[in-house]
Amino acid sequence: MSIVAFAAVVVGAYAGLVGAMYGFQRQLLYFPSSGPLDAARAGVPEMRTVTLQTDDGLALQSWYAAAQGNAATIVYFHGNGGHIGHRGPKVRPYLDAGFGVLQLSYRGYGSNPGRPTEEGLYADGRAALAFLAGEGVPLDRTVFYGESLGSGVAVELAQAASIAALVLESPLTSVPDLAQHHYPFVPARLLVRDRFDSASKIARTRAPLLVMHGEKDRVVPIRYGRALFAAANEPKEFRAFPEADHNDLQEFGLSKEAIGFLQLRGLGR
Repeated sequence: MSIVAFAAVVVGAYAGLVGAMYGFQRQLLYFPSSGPLDAARAGVPEMRTVTLQTDDGLALQSWYAAAQGNAATIVYFHGNGGHIGHRGPKVRPYLDAGFGVLQLSYRGYGSNPGRPTEEGLYADGRAALAFLAGEGVPLDRTVFYGESLGSGVAVELAQAASIAALVLESPLTSVPDLAQHHYPFVPARLLVRDRFDSASKIARTRAPLLVMHGEKDRVVPIRYGRALFAAANEPKEFRAFPEADHNDLQEFGLSKEAIGFLQLRGLGR
């Protein structure tokens, strides 16, 4: 095979790889688990199933437990994998501390209809806020909690909502930044459609901010959490967990830090 022919094969293969990654990028970004959800089996039996109506016509089954006393209500925006049932142990400490919790289940996750997209998840978040408004929960007693990719949903909504606090766990600056980190051999930054560009939005949020990140995080390296934190307004606090990776911060006291942060701001019961 001549050098020219070999180069053509290499270029063609590379172009095919780039094309495949572009075409299947949402399968590389979202990893929903499907099937019916059971709050009791997830360890949060006091949470009831509620239906959230999106502005594009979807009915999303999510879980909700009202706050005790004057405690704030946490809207939990989960990450890109699994479903809300996997987060039962993560929200258990907040329920025990008296906080209300709305576990938003996105479109395409659990038994919900639809397929996840950036704009779709933002619509799901707006449906969660509309539900809480109907429950009489004011924004100044509402906390947004964004886990990993869910941090992008939380930041997007926090731009226009005068919430009590914003808590971000293992957040990313943007999907293009992270895609380029994981796929340095392709122009990943240019291929991404669902961008979740929190870095360009975080300065427009005004709520007290807590960012928590594991120093051994291999999914979203801590430098992205630090960069997002640096771009945010005061008041803000950063908690680094030296031994934590991406999915095990709970084992290193994450919920204790978050609860302390909220209670110091008068958001507990």
